[in-house]
Amino acid sequence: MSSPGPAQDSAPASRRSKITPERAQELYAAVLDLLRESGYAALTMEGVAARTRCGKSTLYRQWGSKPELVVAALHGTSRTSLAAIDTGSLRGDLSAVAATFDGADRDTALMHALTHAALQSPELLCALRQTLIAPSVAAIDTMVRRAVERGEVAADNPAAPYVAAQLLGIMRAKPLLADRYAGDGFLVRFIECAVLPALGLPAPPPGT
Repeated sequence: MSSPGPAQDSAPASRRSKITPERAQELYAAVLDLLRESGYAALTMEGVAARTRCGKSTLYRQWGSKPELVVAALHGTSRTSLAAIDTGSLRGDLSAVAATFDGADRDTALMHALTHAALQSPELLCALRQTLIAPSVAAIDTMVRRAVERGEVAADNPAAPYVAAQLLGIMRAKPLLADRYAGDGFLVRFIECAVLPALGLPAPPPGT
């Protein structure tokens, strides 16, 4: 079997050579604005091209499909990577996760559009899982693993494997329970009063 040639190796790079990082940010902002305004179903590559005065062929060459472009816009405008969080304690790490998620969930129009769309579009759901959800789960699992290595959490604690599912799950369930997303400190309180005690760490005193 022959090995890939230079042209094959350089294909991904050449595919992205026409759009600068600054221009990509403009495109990402336009994509998210259109999602807020009209939802995922109404979003089209043609609409993005018209809003940004970018050729439709350029968009397809760069991202390939609408789901890929949407996920790239979410990923490219993210303020904080969970993988970069390492405060030295699990409580500090999860508090930083909560702050990151709180900021994202304040954009309720965007979150409504994406939550509904992911249930309707297997392609979008797959892209979200691969690009955003799986890395978030891996980062939170790493935080828990570090806590076990530091002796904060017992290695055989049965709740340890479910921390990521708890955090990501409550973010999606909160609007169904109370018609709002898990912002305004809700996630911090959930971590302090439900997640950490299940891991054997003390909850804060009442009223704090």
